[in-house]
Amino acid sequence: MRCSRLLLQRSNALALYRRSVNTWSAVGAAFNVQHQRLEPLQKNVGLFGVPELSGPAGFQMAQHQALREAEFLVHKACTHPPGAVTVETFDQLSDSLCRVADLADFIKVAHPDAAFREAAERTCVEIGTLVEILNTNVDLCQSLKNLLGNEAVLATLDSDTRRVAELFMFDFEISGIHLDESKRSKAVALNVKLLDLYHEFLSGSQLPNAIDKQVLPEHIRHCFSIDGNRVQIGGLHADSPNELVREAAYKIFLYPNTSLLLCLDELLACRHELATLVGYESFAHRALKGTMAKTPENVMKFLRLLTEKLSDRTSRDFKMMKEMKKKAHTTNPEVMPWDHAYLSSAIRTEMFNIDPSVYSPYFSLGACMEGLNRLFMQLLGVYFQAEQPKMGELWSEDVRKLAVVHETEGLLGYIYCDFFRRPDKPHQDCHFTIRGGRLREDGVYQLPVVVLMLSLPPPSGRTPSLLTPSMVENLFHEIGHAMHSMLGRTHYQHVTGTRCSTDFAEVPSILMEYFASDYRVLSQFAQHYQTGEPLPENLVSRLCESKRVCSAADTQLQIFYAALDQVYHGKPQYRSTTDILREVQEKFYGLPYVHDTAWQLRFSHLVGYGAKYYSYLMSRAIASMVWRQCFLQDPFSRVMGERYRREMLAHGGSKEPVLMVQGMLQKTPTIEDFVDALVLDLNANVKSPAL
Repeated sequence: MRCSRLLLQRSNALALYRRSVNTWSAVGAAFNVQHQRLEPLQKNVGLFGVPELSGPAGFQMAQHQALREAEFLVHKACTHPPGAVTVETFDQLSDSLCRVADLADFIKVAHPDAAFREAAERTCVEIGTLVEILNTNVDLCQSLKNLLGNEAVLATLDSDTRRVAELFMFDFEISGIHLDESKRSKAVALNVKLLDLYHEFLSGSQLPNAIDKQVLPEHIRHCFSIDGNRVQIGGLHADSPNELVREAAYKIFLYPNTSLLLCLDELLACRHELATLVGYESFAHRALKGTMAKTPENVMKFLRLLTEKLSDRTSRDFKMMKEMKKKAHTTNPEVMPWDHAYLSSAIRTEMFNIDPSVYSPYFSLGACMEGLNRLFMQLLGVYFQAEQPKMGELWSEDVRKLAVVHETEGLLGYIYCDFFRRPDKPHQDCHFTIRGGRLREDGVYQLPVVVLMLSLPPPSGRTPSLLTPSMVENLFHEIGHAMHSMLGRTHYQHVTGTRCSTDFAEVPSILMEYFASDYRVLSQFAQHYQTGEPLPENLVSRLCESKRVCSAADTQLQIFYAALDQVYHGKPQYRSTTDILREVQEKFYGLPYVHDTAWQLRFSHLVGYGAKYYSYLMSRAIASMVWRQCFLQDPFSRVMGERYRREMLAHGGSKEPVLMVQGMLQKTPTIEDFVDALVLDLNANVKSPAL
């Protein structure tokens, strides 16, 4: 009944697109008003509709329930004859734990109530510990081996089921299940130790550095936080127009912390020991198994070739920066690392004078959401429906809930939109899976649930939330992740949506950035929130052109980060991480290393993206190829939209990423193709065909 009701509203929702800019559809209105009223006498349904989570204590209840269910499913997997039911039971086991752990993982960072955050943190630790135990459960692993070793039974399984079985076995193998008991215990100990090191490194990487205020010239002290006689510097101040402020911030914020250097050394050593213990040449080899790149050697080939192809452009960019710096009559005419971001921005401003405040009135959040709604309807036959949340379902009253509906298939899932800034909310744009989609044992599909977190200005009075161009791009990017989760309707939740190779997971989100820069797409919704005036096309053209200013140097910086990540996670170098940094920077950047700095201690992505930082560059290359070949001619093509869903979005991680890309592009791309796609993006302005 619910899906039918939503489907009946489709024609009404589409009709609203044709109304004036000041008359919002339900979707637009949901985001352009301050907040929604909840019925005060409603029953508290718990966070995300989970009844136990009406209070912090409910996390322990949900955790205990998941542990009991896990115990039952482990017994079932170990005692049932091998077959498809083995994989289904493993997936049920994964789902029962992920439904609690993933939700807790979000709440521990996003809930405004410390009691909820602390309870969620404890649950994450408990579930994480159980997962480590299960990954070294010999009997559980043997049940999977019995399946994978039985050719007759394997022949009866479909390709998705076989792949998921192999992925579960991979999880066992990288945990050392095949080792003898003493080595297996060592692997568990290393994993536990790494969890502590991750926490220590991430915490330390965010801490400010302090210095006696007398060390700094008096005229720049006000630019920093002063605590008594000490100046606290918690960032690079890269956008400051004062060169001395940028230099001081860079040298002080990046000054080496001895204990954190030791932590990073130990972290990298533990990762290498764990990887070699379970049979890999290095941690990078272990991390890249099953990815698009496949091996560290391929990643380094990609980075070196890209550096070579960008060399002339990068040199020109740094020369432009040097000329810009000369105009400021500075004492040091050379471009230094603390100058890069500021000078590239200054050049863009001088050439194009892009003022975000000129664009914002055309990009009310409600209009942007209506634009996305219309785009997905044209490409995929999918639209959003604003939902009224129930009491206790949300963690903040400014969160919006959307149902995602297909015109013939019905309800696909839910997106909770935590878009607005608030005190103590993390300033990050990200996508969280709360519940993965899967086909349940009763034949009903378990609908996916995700959260999108942004840091947008809230609506105020009669003024809606107005977005800068970069905010619009970030919105489209994160919605790309959400639609991957909604449309990756796999049989198994272990591979649903964004649960796929890291260097493929960013493709759908980066592809959406191309739509966000196309005037044909923007013209469908970008209108002045007061006058209804459409966004002038020349503003979009100038914005797109400005993004390419110094883009080679910006890309080269990302190449440097990716190369450093690879070297750190390759074979041990037996020298300091700072010495490695200096050498890699000389090879892959173009700006000099600064004595007595340790940028690597602020490289927090080493934890979450260990040996995979290259993924963003490779995903961008794939997204560029998909855009040019499939959507540049017509960004609203239903034929290409359906192919995109069929070949790339639908499979989640249940299919090899290279096969998904091959199906979409109808060719097998090479590393050279990836490099050429990135270079083409930087060298040419991608103009839309004549309207």
